Amino acid sequence: MKLLVRLLLLIGVAQTASAANVDTLAIFSQKMKRAYKCVVITPDSYKSGTQRYPVVYLLHGASGDFTNWVTKVPAIKELADAYQLMIVCPDGTSSSWYFDSPIDSTMRFETYVAKEIPAYIDQHYQTLPEPAHRAITGLSMGGHGALYLATRHPDVFGAAGSISGGVDIRPFPKNWDIAKRLGPPGPDGANWTDYTVIKQVEKLKPGTLSLIIDCGVKDFFIDVNRELHKKLLVLGIDHDYTERPGQHDWPYWSNSIRYQLLYFHHFFQ
Repeated sequence: MKLLVRLLLLIGVAQTASAANVDTLAIFSQKMKRAYKCVVITPDSYKSGTQRYPVVYLLHGASGDFTNWVTKVPAIKELADAYQLMIVCPDGTSSSWYFDSPIDSTMRFETYVAKEIPAYIDQHYQTLPEPAHRAITGLSMGGHGALYLATRHPDVFGAAGSISGGVDIRPFPKNWDIAKRLGPPGPDGANWTDYTVIKQVEKLKPGTLSLIIDCGVKDFFIDVNRELHKKLLVLGIDHDYTERPGQHDWPYWSNSIRYQLLYFHHFFQ
């Protein structure tokens, strides 16, 4: 019995010693003249040498914050270890939608997440600082943000994903403070069209961005995801598209992120 207890203690120590490390830091935005907090997960091997790592930027949804992924899905730390990659969870406030707002100069989250944060991370961490080793994904508002930013910044991100993403915001003119970021939607959402993923993907050239998109069949965003899938097919843009049983909730997102991180692992390889 004593031997068994000792073995269990040793296993626990070994697991703790090899666990991914989680940093919480504040990253200043020159554009917005203030700092926002951010979670950075480094794999177990990070502290043991000079190896450089690919990075996945993981965005939260509306009403969320930078802590959501690591607290709601602690298994992402194990996945960082398994795939030997870094995971960065920025703060996009509760409703930035990761735009540079045309009506509010204090909301410049496209510049912050697509430019300022990657520059900071590459300067302060052992990263592989090129699009071939940099991916971005997120849930809901963050799924929209990930595809929006990656499409507009192919010099930064080589792969992108969306989990239950609001990839066309026009059907939701009264939701999630979008009008506070973009102004009135106008007839049929015309004033918002250029800020939608489904419009931005028209800029993509085949083979320039590796894409993975999924949504639960009972999610209120399922229709806009299906429309995006159809449009990408028409445009000839290769992408991995999946519908699975599920709703707009953490059980679905906790499952989905495992598939997406595996996808990015293969992309980095």
